[in-house]
Amino acid sequence: MKYGARNQIIGRVARIKKGDVMCQVTLDISAPAVMNSVMTMESLGELGIKKGDEVRVVVKAINVLLIKE
Repeated sequence: MKYGARNQIIGRVARIKKGDVMCQVTLDISAPAVMNSVMTMESLGELGIKKGDEVRVVVKAINVLLIKE
């Protein structure tokens, strides 16, 4: 998959907080920090992201996107 964002970090899913429509995915990253991404429950299901998965964090402007390769 190609995308225009250049800021990328590899992280591991630490926690997924699910709501009715949206969810919050908390990631452990190599730096001493934690990042969060908010997405729809539909996107979470389509990406197949689950706790413990390694994902690529793509940051562009105000968007934080997760890519599971």
